[in-house]
Amino acid sequence: MWFIRINMTDQTYKVEEAPAEYKYLAGRGLTSTLVAKEVPPLAHPLGPNNKVVFSPGFVTGTSAPTSARVSVGGKSPLTGGIKEANAGSPWAPMLADMRVKALIVEGQPKEKDKFWGVYVTWDADAGKPKVEFFDATPYTGQNLYDVYPKVYEKFGEKVAIAGCGVAGEYGYANAGVVFDDMAKRPSRYAGRGGLGSVLGSKRLKFIVLNAKGAPGVEIADKALFEEGRKKMIDALRTHDITKPKGGLNTYGTAVLINILNEAGGLPTRNFSSGRFEGAPKIAGEAIFEGNKARLGKELFNHACSPGCIIQCSNTWHNEDGTEKTSCIEYESDWALGANCGIDDLDAVGEMVQLCNAYGLDTIETGVTIGVAMEAGVIPFGDAKGAINLIHEMGKGTPIGRILGSGTGAAGKVLGVTRVPAVKGQGMPAYEPRAVKGIGITYATSTMGADHTAGYTIAPEILGVMGKQDPLSPEGKAALSRAFQATTAFIDSSGHCLFIAFAILDIASGYQGMIDEVNGVLGTNWTADDILKFGSEVLKTERAFNEAAGIPKEADRVPEFMKLEPLPPHNQTFDVPDAALDSVYGEL
Repeated sequence: MWFIRINMTDQTYKVEEAPAEYKYLAGRGLTSTLVAKEVPPLAHPLGPNNKVVFSPGFVTGTSAPTSARVSVGGKSPLTGGIKEANAGSPWAPMLADMRVKALIVEGQPKEKDKFWGVYVTWDADAGKPKVEFFDATPYTGQNLYDVYPKVYEKFGEKVAIAGCGVAGEYGYANAGVVFDDMAKRPSRYAGRGGLGSVLGSKRLKFIVLNAKGAPGVEIADKALFEEGRKKMIDALRTHDITKPKGGLNTYGTAVLINILNEAGGLPTRNFSSGRFEGAPKIAGEAIFEGNKARLGKELFNHACSPGCIIQCSNTWHNEDGTEKTSCIEYESDWALGANCGIDDLDAVGEMVQLCNAYGLDTIETGVTIGVAMEAGVIPFGDAKGAINLIHEMGKGTPIGRILGSGTGAAGKVLGVTRVPAVKGQGMPAYEPRAVKGIGITYATSTMGADHTAGYTIAPEILGVMGKQDPLSPEGKAALSRAFQATTAFIDSSGHCLFIAFAILDIASGYQGMIDEVNGVLGTNWTADDILKFGSEVLKTERAFNEAAGIPKEADRVPEFMKLEPLPPHNQTFDVPDAALDSVYGEL
């Protein structure tokens, strides 16, 4: 196994054997550990001492289903703390196939007007990866949908691409790291926390991979791995949410629009209500039926990355049958739709496409535009105005740079008191006053407000593991803690978080995940070890944040959520501070 260190100060690199101490770390576990060990907590996120770490999960690159994920870590320009964001893409298994445990980008060139790319291939003679630098300046300042085809033209159709858009070049705190999807679109994002700008600060535009001739992932116990793989496949193919032509494959993640709206937990018009009257017009069902009308046939969803059998990524089409965008995820649909009072799917699709083109995180972009609407920059429901604001971000104008700085910072500049953010990061698509467990996750996560950090929506809204009352705060601190620890392991495994729906309901599926990892590593981990592993990752992240100046007192939702009752249930966020403090206090 290899570490690749790319030094942007002098455009050199080293390929080193992965230290033995990291043998049992991968994905988020490894990115967070390396960031905690190698990045000074008080380093400026866009300065020379920050790093960007890429790590595939334990089973990434294997035949394990839905496992083509890569974790990206660094110090966040948005929160000022540690950050892990992950994505599914063909890029992830290529890195794993070359047996690269971590690719670490460090240093910073003195020359600021030149951007670089790196091309990583397998050197069969040396038996390890090699890296070539190339001038990427000609690819800057442009729409990524125009740029990616040029990169493929240069390096061939068999490569995979990671990089940043103009948002990363500008240094926006809401710039994501963009990866290609199965159709070579620049549409798969490790979106949250501004890590695209950390790449941009290092003047690294692209990391292009070509795994031709690479040996692939070594599996210590193939029989055990295969046993686990079959258990996982069976669970995913039989659970109602993840099975073929089930909820996710038919309606995509946007199936949650109507579900959360009915529950009164769909944040609307900058978190001023839990219900949006226009929800049915933008929901997953509307996407499915709209495509059917425009194409003359039913269109089920596709995989975002190799080996995914859930296949929840949709494509939205124009009236003439041409593609408008892929993919309209639930969070994107909500952020650019209900949160802004917009019920036009074509407008939402155009905004998703623009965010992809410019390198923007759709969640942070939509939440920030909602705050701008609250401030009166444009009115709620103004789709054309919202589209124009995204163009302003793409152009790097003054208002564009303010909005590109993220929800918390933009709220301060615009003088808004209703700012739905924790540790500077905008809240995703679930209202904490109507779904108390996810509110605890938002408040306490090491990542800032992040639904994927501890997805208690599974039991609170979807009834996975048994239905829990979303309006009750009772027992939710322990629930969030358990979900956060389990998630830290799933993020390290290389699996997509969506396996959780099946494995939390089907015990053999959960054991299958453990068997897969044990098969790869040759370990004998149990379910207790999984929680212990996740808890250690969280402790590492927490310690970094505290050293970076983020105390436990930052583990709170915004004040307005404690003061303003949320329609239709007229609930406030009534979780005691002591309960919030107990999440990490009892790890």
